Amino acid sequence: MTEHGHSQAEVEQRIGAPQGRGYLRDVVYGAIDGSVTTFAIVAGVAGAGLSPFIIVALGFANVLADGFSMAVGNYSGTKAELDDAERLRAVERRHLRDHPEGERREIREILRLKGLEGPVLEAATDAIFKDEEASVQLMLEGEYGISSVDPHPFHAALATFAAFLVAGVIPLLPFVFGMENAFRLASILTAFVFFGIGALKSRWALVPWWRSGLETLLIGGVAALIAFGVGSLFNV
Repeated sequence: MTEHGHSQAEVEQRIGAPQGRGYLRDVVYGAIDGSVTTFAIVAGVAGAGLSPFIIVALGFANVLADGFSMAVGNYSGTKAELDDAERLRAVERRHLRDHPEGERREIREILRLKGLEGPVLEAATDAIFKDEEASVQLMLEGEYGISSVDPHPFHAALATFAAFLVAGVIPLLPFVFGMENAFRLASILTAFVFFGIGALKSRWALVPWWRSGLETLLIGGVAALIAFGVGSLFNV
């Protein structure tokens, strides 16, 4: 199955407005952390033998406070990446003005590593060197590995917070509704969430869905066992 079309119009539209990395990383990061940290609190408090009310109170406090903290951290980190990219753009523009021949050599070397050679290499170097913005963008990608598509800090933060909130609430549901064997049900639900996140993540990976699901389940399970073990030390 073809992932995208290759007609001239489709190619121009896709290359002219690239989508960038998207928000998959932010969603997966937020969902896994929401599940792990919230269930870690549930497991720790349950291990200590405290009441379901305390589990719900601490759990929702974690979902809101830690989720917001993660979102703010992601916003700040993404914003820092954008600021650094702008700084490097200014550096390259200054270098083009002050050291044109050196910058032309850099452009030529980047293009050479992309497979160009001979007269084609020289012609392409001259063409890009005449366009300041094209030169700057090529050197950002070739020298620093910075994408031409800037991420949106607010959208990244929102994706992280939403995923954290949804995944983090699930371990608390059996306690909120006062179900019997609430901790066992929370464990089962959280295990499904861990596995589901991993299986969904495999859509953008080369590993099988079951392997990705088991890998995420193992990570979350280890964190839960650690929290439950520590909580058990304080069981009165």
